[in-house]
Amino acid sequence: MKIYNHLLNTIKEKGAAYLVLLDPDKLSEKKLSNFLNHCQKSGVDGFLVGGSLMINGDFESFLEKVKINTNLPVIIFPGSITQVSSFADAILFLSVVSGRNPEHLIGKHVLAAPSIKKAGIEPISTAYILVESGTTTTAVYMSGSLPIPRNKPEIASATALASEYLGMKFIYLEAGSGADNSVPNEMIKAVSEQCSIPIIVGGGIRTPQTAREKVESGASVIVTGNYFENENNWNLIKDFASAVHIKQSILV
Repeated sequence: MKIYNHLLNTIKEKGAAYLVLLDPDKLSEKKLSNFLNHCQKSGVDGFLVGGSLMINGDFESFLEKVKINTNLPVIIFPGSITQVSSFADAILFLSVVSGRNPEHLIGKHVLAAPSIKKAGIEPISTAYILVESGTTTTAVYMSGSLPIPRNKPEIASATALASEYLGMKFIYLEAGSGADNSVPNEMIKAVSEQCSIPIIVGGGIRTPQTAREKVESGASVIVTGNYFENENNWNLIKDFASAVHIKQSILV
C-alpha cells in the first residue's frame, strides 16, 4: 500500500498528482537520464512505464535505468502480461471495464498475478475505461473492445461506480496515446460526482490549461505521455505540473 498511499497523500496535499508516462519504445535510453532529471526538477510526482506494444525497447533494462536515475515512484502501466518487473515500485492492475472482452477483464490478470507476487511489487487495482477520442487508439485496438462514446457521460459514470463497488482503487479515464481529443470535462465531472475514489485522466492532454481543466472537473491524477517525446516540449513540463497542483499554484 506504500505507493497507493503516497499517491493519495500527494492528491490531498497538492490537489492532484501529475504523472509522466514513459514508453521504452519511444524514449531512447540516451535521453532518459536528462529527461528524468528535468521532470524531477519540474515538479513531476512520479512515472508510469509501459506501452501497448514493445518492439524495440528492452522493458527490464529500461525500468532498471529509470530506477537508477530517479527517486520518484515508478509504476508499471502494463500493455501485456510480460510487462512485470521487480525494478518497479508498483503496477496498475488494469481491468478494461469499459469493454466486454473477458481476457482484459480478468483473463490476463490470472496469468499475471503470480509474476506480480514473485516480483514483490505493489498491485494497485484500477478500472480502465477507454473513451472515444476521435481516432482508433492502440489501446482500443489491442484490447479488442469498444470505447465509451464521448457524448455518453452517464455510461462512464455508471461503469465507474460499478468498479468502485467491486473494490477498485482508481478509475482511469483513457482517451489513448496520441488521441485527437482528450476525455471530455463533462464526463470527468459526471464520474467524479458519482464516485468517491480518485480519477486518473490521460490521453490527448497537450496544454497546461487543458490539464487544469481536467483537475477542475474532478480529476485527481493527470497523465501525459507522447507529448514529451518531442524534446522541444520539455520546457513545458513545469507548467503542466503547476497547472495540475491546483492547491499550490495559480495558472496564469
